[in-house]
Amino acid sequence: MLTQFPFSAIVAMEDMRLALILNAISPAIGGVLVRGEKGTAKSTAVRALTAVLPPVDIVPGCRFSCAPAAPDPHCPDGPHAGPHAGTAGAERRPARLAELPVGATEDRLTGSLDIGRALTAGETVFAPGLLAEAHRGVLYVDEVNLLHDHLVDLLLDAAALGTSYVERDGVSVRHAARFLLVGTMNPEEGELRPQLLDRFGLTVEAAAPRDPGLRAEVVRRRLAFDAGPDGFAARFAADEAKLADAIAAARSRLPDVVLDDAELERIAGVCARFDVDGLRADIVIARTAAAHAAWRGADRVTRADVRAAARLALPHRRRRNPFDAPGLDEQQLDDALGDDEDDPPEPPPDGGPDGGPDGGPDGGPDGGPDGGPDGGRHDDGPAPGDTNDAGGGTDGAPDGAAGNGQAPRETVAPSGEPFRARQLEVPGKGTGAAGRRSRAYTDAGRTVGARRPRSAQTVRD
Repeated sequence: MLTQFPFSAIVAMEDMRLALILNAISPAIGGVLVRGEKGTAKSTAVRALTAVLPPVDIVPGCRFSCAPAAPDPHCPDGPHAGPHAGTAGAERRPARLAELPVGATEDRLTGSLDIGRALTAGETVFAPGLLAEAHRGVLYVDEVNLLHDHLVDLLLDAAALGTSYVERDGVSVRHAARFLLVGTMNPEEGELRPQLLDRFGLTVEAAAPRDPGLRAEVVRRRLAFDAGPDGFAARFAADEAKLADAIAAARSRLPDVVLDDAELERIAGVCARFDVDGLRADIVIARTAAAHAAWRGADRVTRADVRAAARLALPHRRRRNPFDAPGLDEQQLDDALGDDEDDPPEPPPDGGPDGGPDGGPDGGPDGGPDGGPDGGRHDDGPAPGDTNDAGGGTDGAPDGAAGNGQAPRETVAPSGEPFRARQLEVPGKGTGAAGRRSRAYTDAGRTVGARRPRSAQTVRD
């Protein structure tokens, strides 16, 4: 078997790695679309992902990878004999990676009539396609933007429904098709239609790092892998096992993650702020945020989880002008998310609700030093001790507040004399006669040109 580059050995590409891991935790997110320039390890990362996915238990002999604990009731190879208690007779195998080439046909994707069985035995038997092969695994489409639109429609419908329906050649088949869908593309070769783009749960931009140190490390690891794939994979075997255990633990933790109403309303507010069409973005962010919380080891979705999910789910769904650059304005995202209500508010400077122990900065009923109705001071001018208008009053209060609870005063620089631009003149300019061909005083000499002699006679007919 061909040794794949280890997933944990990929340098940088944090967003791409995170998006793949979150979909591995929760395939219901809807897949990942990786957009990026050529040579950015897109295919390498996808092919390496299956090594860190948990192995699957299947019913022995089932071509559609039915789970022994809950077999598909519509499986063409069924019906299977009820839930298998303890899965004692189950067959365990690694998660599969099914690749859909650009030139594939619809029969290869969904499956069709088994022509060999039909001709030799006269039986109507369904031959499964790539959707059945990818069930409970990964379905990878390289150059998805070059795939025929009707194939992309079938692919994304199956990924959204988790079921493949086949009605053709006298065959009527329905089987489970739940898989992690990953598509990669180079935007230089064309874009996906917006309707198809929206069907991918998450999208990331893959770009080569600009740091020379990171680029050197990428080349160093690639050369080491090419020199000895097995030895290089052994170096990262412990990291791969640790990552696989973390993904399996997050999967088991996911059903218990709580998404409360406050965070759900935050998600809806972000989607409304970015003016996205439909409600698919809200659902995807909710599922991604829950997966992110499970990946962190938390039992509740927080603002940080929603932010991480929105960064991956909104860039290809927000409305933008035709010439706007792809991506997401993170400052706009932070403004839409608002503050985290879980963080305790900062205490007042002096401990009281308004700064002082009794509500005023100096203990008076209205905050003034004498407790008078106007704070003991009027706006007749600065106090004798208020000599610093910018900050650091006489009583040590910062910003010139002078301990009176008032806003700091702003200093305004006085205006000076109006600025007048100096007129620049070149000596000797304009001393010749007016006109474009006038003489000028230069170090290069005068311009010499051809001139017809005066003695020449004009030839007339």
